[in-house]
Amino acid sequence: MKYDRSTFRMLAMFSQFGIHMLVPIFLCSFLGIFIDKKLGTSYWMVILFFVGALAGYRNVYRLAKRLGEKQDLEALNERSRRKNKKH
Repeated sequence: MKYDRSTFRMLAMFSQFGIHMLVPIFLCSFLGIFIDKKLGTSYWMVILFFVGALAGYRNVYRLAKRLGEKQDLEALNERSRRKNKKH
């Protein structure tokens, strides 16, 4: 079974989406747990979990936007190459 490069690129892209979403959630959640234990409170974990989720969403949105712009640029370059070959 042989895979081409595009298969591995797609796999890498999906793993990047997961990493960009999960890392801020975990970091903020663990920071919230730490603060809750130090201060004896019970709400910082919840607040920081949602902050991490928003940060993760922002990261995924920015990554998708960058990938979309890159694909648009590649498609535009491909069209201009084809057009130049005809002339």
